[in-house]
Amino acid sequence: MTSVITVALPDQPYNVVISAGGLGRVGEWLQGNPTALVKPGQRLLVVANPGVFKIYGEALVRSLAQAGYLVESCLLPAGERYKTLKSIQKIYDAALAFRLERQSAMVALGGGVIGDMTGFAAATWLRGVGLVQVPTSLLAMVDAAIGGKTGVNHPQGKNLIGAFYQPRLVMIDPLVLKTLPVREFRAGMAEVIKYGVIWDQPLFEALEAPTRLDQYRYLNDQLRHTILTHACQAKAEVVSQDEKEAGLRAILNYGHTIGHAIENLMHYRGINHGEAVALGMVAAGHIASRLGFWSNTEEQRQRALIEKVGLPTCLPTVLDARAVLAALQGDKKVEAGLLRFIMPRGLGSAQITTAIDQQMIRAALEVIGST
Repeated sequence: MTSVITVALPDQPYNVVISAGGLGRVGEWLQGNPTALVKPGQRLLVVANPGVFKIYGEALVRSLAQAGYLVESCLLPAGERYKTLKSIQKIYDAALAFRLERQSAMVALGGGVIGDMTGFAAATWLRGVGLVQVPTSLLAMVDAAIGGKTGVNHPQGKNLIGAFYQPRLVMIDPLVLKTLPVREFRAGMAEVIKYGVIWDQPLFEALEAPTRLDQYRYLNDQLRHTILTHACQAKAEVVSQDEKEAGLRAILNYGHTIGHAIENLMHYRGINHGEAVALGMVAAGHIASRLGFWSNTEEQRQRALIEKVGLPTCLPTVLDARAVLAALQGDKKVEAGLLRFIMPRGLGSAQITTAIDQQMIRAALEVIGST
């Protein structure tokens, strides 16, 4: 089963291909895709971490080579704490050694960290070379690989250094999720729940139906297809309407305002992105309920779904609400001194607001306070 979703940007539309076994056909899709603009004979630099490359690198490189591309690889350590300018320098060094030209491209093989870093390197090497995203985690498939947000972390905050830079092609192969660790699968499901809350009520209801959602093996083929196509379609629709977050696209940050603060305070150790976003959604959902933006029932449905996936609803014991509140002031979503929050307006809808005072935030943080 193959689905093709178009991110309909006026200047550079591109396809998101969802296809079982697609990882072994990336070269074929790239070669035959007029929007990809990377012709056979060009150089492709594959960026991955060693663990992912050991499992999937050979199949990807073979696919690209068989389509007539010249291929080299650059391997970086795995983990959010390596999402730094030092890692970008390693990609630049590999690009220089491999003699990447403006008609060349970088291929991100991995999760969101690899995708973000490769995208930023591609945006800035020679003022822009081609970019192909081949995500191997659920989180990257439904979120990070689509939409053109790239970047690295600063010691004072997540993704403070970055650029908007769209890929030429996104290839999603659901079969690679079979090797994804359970914790990483759950992290990706946090973003899937997010789409259900802010954009796609039928997706949210589809997630409520099964008894278990905490492991990939409990999803039947139809639900897997629904999750990937609905989530990717939601991201594509939002990005197509607002590429550079001038307005609507900010709703994709639901749960991320508090989530990013938690990640930064934890120094990206002991908690992953999806777990932090889940905590952010619980807190934001509580604020929305107090403001009357949605009902207590809807708030509880969201919390129940987060718990069913196996995601946390309480802060790590080493954190307290005061530390999170202080960290929020350094968030890049602060405008004119006011913190920008995304609030659900019933299932399937959301809005951006700055009308959230510190007392409301403190009360929400107490709801997710460690126990």
